[in-house]
Amino acid sequence: MISNWLAARLDRRNIHYGWVMVGVTFLAALISAGTVGAPGVFIVPLQKEFGWSTAEISSALSIRFILFGLIAPFAAALLNRYGLRSVTLVAQLIVVSALVASLAMTQIWQLMLLWGVVIGIGTGMTALVLGATIATRWFSARRGLVVGIMTASVATGQLVFLPLLASLTERHGWRVALALVCVMLGVSALAVLLVMRDRPSDVGLRPFGDEGTEPLPAPPVTKAPIMAAALGTLRDASRSGVFWMLFATFFICGASTNGLVQVHLIPMCLDFGISQVQAAGLLAAMGIFDFVGTILSGWLSDRYDNRWLLFWYYGLRGLSLVFLPFTDFSFYGLSLFAIFYGLDWIATVPPTVRLTAQQFGTERANLVFGWVFAGHQLGAGAAAFGAGLSRTVFASYLPAFFAAGALCVVAAMIALTISKQAKPAAA
Repeated sequence: MISNWLAARLDRRNIHYGWVMVGVTFLAALISAGTVGAPGVFIVPLQKEFGWSTAEISSALSIRFILFGLIAPFAAALLNRYGLRSVTLVAQLIVVSALVASLAMTQIWQLMLLWGVVIGIGTGMTALVLGATIATRWFSARRGLVVGIMTASVATGQLVFLPLLASLTERHGWRVALALVCVMLGVSALAVLLVMRDRPSDVGLRPFGDEGTEPLPAPPVTKAPIMAAALGTLRDASRSGVFWMLFATFFICGASTNGLVQVHLIPMCLDFGISQVQAAGLLAAMGIFDFVGTILSGWLSDRYDNRWLLFWYYGLRGLSLVFLPFTDFSFYGLSLFAIFYGLDWIATVPPTVRLTAQQFGTERANLVFGWVFAGHQLGAGAAAFGAGLSRTVFASYLPAFFAAGALCVVAAMIALTISKQAKPAAA
């Protein structure tokens, strides 16, 4: 098998196979980010072709965001039961099937079914839970850095895909752009099939940073039903105040990123006379800075108090969202926003994952983080719908951006409360 051959070759060069796992997961998450971010490019073309309102399209995306999060804890149970490679391949097949079917859609209910329900389930089967699982299984050291690298794939996905998708949409229509996403998902699935493995012991290794000499045996596969494993974890975790604090802060994280900026920034820029390609370029620029900021956040989370990191991240994000309406949407003002907001976009993920692993243990970390991530996507769904409703009712997105900025300040305060009420055990 190619993974065993590759692991042996790398081991002779003192390179751990865990970094290959990081690479293939980065690729899968990068292309998934293009899939998740693409609807932000397609909102206006869909309005022009079918006459659908912003609120109607936002409703479909809201469904997707919510399912994307609610599936995550059950996805973690699936990963534990059936393995990383099998679940990832099934998830990619579901997403590709929905995208191909959507090329022929003409009714709003089809958009809600395919882009809302089916893609929400497919992308939710991996999401950030896959990266958290690999970080905790394959690495004893550098976990924060690994989570930062894999989370940064979201930013890279925007950098690579959104300007290209926007250009293709303007020149050839949204269906051609969507077909490109399908092809890239096929490339990602092939890479997963060839090199992804479940645990270090599958290639005769211990986790990176573990000084033992013999491979750790894989724990027995749980025979508990998927539903019972996921809900049992929620029952146990919900007894901890730390869980609810992490859940609340991540709800606000989703409301101030994926559901708001990722979906509605491009159509909001169009309201101010900025072209779709230029607006997609703005998101790409934010992706560049987020790539740097998220990896830096992973490095910092290995060295400093993660709760104070969350306080600064949420506080600075709130200030940037409040600042946006005062930029006058000039080149200079939007550039400042792209730098300031971009550095902080998903920098919250590495410290949140580390706090989850410290509090609830490495074996259950992916399950608990799945429920925390569900909060993130509930927030994203609420913001995706709420911002679209704001545009429909008030003819402006600005109230939604002010509200998100205020919520980020609340999240910063909650992060400080975690530091006062919890003393997580060492990882």
